[in-house]
Amino acid sequence: MTHLNGKRVAILATNGFEDSELSEPLSAVREHGAEAEVVSTNTGTIRGENGHEAVVARATSDARASDYDALVLPGGVGNGDRIRMDEHAVAFVRGFFEQHKPVGAICHGGWILADADVLRGRTVTSYPSLRTDLRNAGATWVDEEVVVDQGLVTSRTPDDLPAFNAKLVEEIAEGKHTGQTA
Repeated sequence: MTHLNGKRVAILATNGFEDSELSEPLSAVREHGAEAEVVSTNTGTIRGENGHEAVVARATSDARASDYDALVLPGGVGNGDRIRMDEHAVAFVRGFFEQHKPVGAICHGGWILADADVLRGRTVTSYPSLRTDLRNAGATWVDEEVVVDQGLVTSRTPDDLPAFNAKLVEEIAEGKHTGQTA
């Protein structure tokens, strides 16, 4: 079993996240020994599309990529749309790429990657409706269960969570990626 002991993982989300795309990666990294916490544009508790609640540990205005070893971006249309409008969240995401740290994005979670301007020259996947946005941001978009590009792990939908979680844990265990840049 891959061990993530001593690793800290941020999960960036706000109200309207896709429940399983937050809860399942959170469980996966914790099961492998990582400490994980929710970072949000909101404080207190946030609620998913289907009612799952998550306690926010830190606001985006107080979050720094240097405090974490990896980042997870769950989907949800409302979540993805609101997160990308927060300048602190965008800077937070960009920081992981500047520091060559693993990032996982599933479904609509990939939207913020376009705003963080970290997709140029990368191969990614996402929920199909984001295809044009991600291509316009400089990515090559493919329709695959999970794609890994220099520490960036992307998947399409909740159906892809088993493969997404496995690759996410693998990339976090590997650590920094010299080719990963903002």
